[in-house]
Amino acid sequence: MKATIQMASGNLTWVTEFILVGVSDDPELQIPLFLVFLVLYVLTVAGNLGIITVTSVDSRLQTPMYFFLRHLAVINLCNSTVIAPKMLVNFLVTKKTISYYGCAAQLGGFLVFIVAEIFMLAAMGYDRYVAICNPLLYAVVVSPKVCRLLVSLTYLQSLITALTVSSCVFSVSYCSSNIINHFYCDDVPLLALSCSDTYIPETAVFIFSGTNLFFSMIVVLISYFNIVITILRIRSSEGRQKAFSTCASHMIAVVVFYGTLLFMYLQPRSNHSLDTDKMASVFYTLVIPMLNPLIYSLRNKNVKDALKRFLDNPCRSLKLM
Repeated sequence: MKATIQMASGNLTWVTEFILVGVSDDPELQIPLFLVFLVLYVLTVAGNLGIITVTSVDSRLQTPMYFFLRHLAVINLCNSTVIAPKMLVNFLVTKKTISYYGCAAQLGGFLVFIVAEIFMLAAMGYDRYVAICNPLLYAVVVSPKVCRLLVSLTYLQSLITALTVSSCVFSVSYCSSNIINHFYCDDVPLLALSCSDTYIPETAVFIFSGTNLFFSMIVVLISYFNIVITILRIRSSEGRQKAFSTCASHMIAVVVFYGTLLFMYLQPRSNHSLDTDKMASVFYTLVIPMLNPLIYSLRNKNVKDALKRFLDNPCRSLKLM
């Protein structure tokens, strides 16, 4: 829908809603894709709620590592929920529209949780670094107060990024095409539709995305560089294996998540397209939030044991929460 305003130079049409192309505009693929992404979303909700529940109710998981894991699960759940429900509805309807303000809210929500995930993985990397490289100081360095501070700073930075970038993106005029070549409101395909100068919002997107990714990756790389050196210095193979197992799940999650983001941002401009961004976005908004609970539960004995205890007597576990 577009609103037409009479001006001295003629009629100018302002966009009041957008049309989301989706993953594919092929009519024959809508139902199969709906079923695939419905299964992905159900598994995401179940897996992350499971992680949140067991790390909240089990007394043996009240440590910094699982405190961060619980917040990562909350972030994954919220990130996919910002995207998936509207996406699933659009597979089933002919008119795949989203209002102007609904689009702004979706972009803001997506930015909050994707940036929060970037820094939460960095905080978890720092936690593993202290646990392996300075185990005697672990309780002091990664105290409950420090954990709360790191999580608070993570959410604060994600809110600042979301408010700044989404405000810049929606400060420009949208008065021509309203068809977004994506399955949700993302900054790049939105700015491609603008009929005014996009230098400021594009600069804001570049600065915030580059800065957030750079600083979080520096923390992760420095943490794991020191972790690897410490593990290699351990003489016994059993000791090395035990040290490696404590950070293996987080390493897998980091490689998958950062690998996808780097694939998007570091590919040559000549090969860059909105369709490529769309496929990468499917991975880090819907697939990774589903994979993280599996990665942490299947490779983590403590989480598996806690889940078994919870399933054996869920009522008792919930009373202890």
